[in-house]
Amino acid sequence: QFATRVVSCREAELRPEGGGEPVRGFQVVLEDTILFPEGGGQPDDRGLIGDVPVLRVTRRGAEAVHFVPAALEPGAEVLLSLDWERRFDHMQQHSGQHLITAIAEQMFGFKTTSWELGRQRSLIELDTPLVTAEQVEALERSVNEKIRDRVPVTVRELAADDPEIETVRSRGLPDNHMGPVRVVDIKGIDSNMCCGTHVSNLSDLQVIKLLGTEKGKKNKTNLVFLTGNRVLKSIEQSHSTEKALTSLLKNGPGEHVEAVRRLQSSVKLLQKNNLNLLRDIAVLIARDFKSQPGPRQLFVLHRKEGDSEFMNIIANEIGTEETLLFLTVGDEKEAGLFLLAGPAEAVENLGPRVAELLGGKGAGKRGRFQGKAAKMSRRGEVQALLQEFISERSSEA
Repeated sequence: QFATRVVSCREAELRPEGGGEPVRGFQVVLEDTILFPEGGGQPDDRGLIGDVPVLRVTRRGAEAVHFVPAALEPGAEVLLSLDWERRFDHMQQHSGQHLITAIAEQMFGFKTTSWELGRQRSLIELDTPLVTAEQVEALERSVNEKIRDRVPVTVRELAADDPEIETVRSRGLPDNHMGPVRVVDIKGIDSNMCCGTHVSNLSDLQVIKLLGTEKGKKNKTNLVFLTGNRVLKSIEQSHSTEKALTSLLKNGPGEHVEAVRRLQSSVKLLQKNNLNLLRDIAVLIARDFKSQPGPRQLFVLHRKEGDSEFMNIIANEIGTEETLLFLTVGDEKEAGLFLLAGPAEAVENLGPRVAELLGGKGAGKRGRFQGKAAKMSRRGEVQALLQEFISERSSEA
């Protein structure tokens, strides 16, 4: 906590991080603050000004701007409270990034070009097109050795014209930087310009887990990592998943992968058999219709199980020179597929109207119009439209 005074408060809007409508509130500047404004790859802090929650902290020149939902009186003394759990997580991830960056450059010459502290995991962009699994393993082993060595982490400030700045690792200062230059030192390992929050000893990182690499942009590689409490949370999630799979698969964790492979093989075989059966059913349905006496101007069928091939087999078997076919597959209360087949002129005329009635989209050519339907429950209206069309055509004939 920190006691300070409100300098200014003005109305403003905040755009939520996940998108959506802007939130109306106030931008508050304090005499001083313990809440870190977003910058340098690190997200901002959260906390309270009195009992008013701070929803965002940004940097405007040398000022930290706090966005809050309620107005605060300029000149008022306030107690600022920090969300320590969020802050300590950011400290662990940021100091972990400095350590990984330094050791990756020392061991393999990989330079860091940027990094991102994400909500679940963090990324370091390395200026190399390839990082091997062996290099990742060696890097993880080395950074965790440094954690066990309990190496101190210290912060110092240098004047902007201090010649020592030239010896400090940096990607450059922001254009609007003012005042002294802040340097974070990991004793004997790294010295780096940084505005972010850090632990005071590498032992506070607890452990670093490198999750692997992803292809980055412009021949670069993203190294994915977790530090400290995030590693413990990841282990807990994995353990919960493992317990659930043990219950479902009825075997131990060491047999889970093989059990899933067997299930996948069984599912593929069942899907193949199911498709063959659907094809046979389609042929039988078509033959049954063709064997019935009387005119065969309209054929309507809905089936919950099926696909486009199922409908097209029926259309092929019945023939579309004389018969107008309206076929649908899918759940009655959900989305599905439809096929309108028949004389080319009739299908061309009716297809878009059928799609509109079903709340879907489709396309057609050569006497077939098919697509997706969002309102399967309106099939009766489509059937009435088709019967009306056939009646009008018969009257004209």
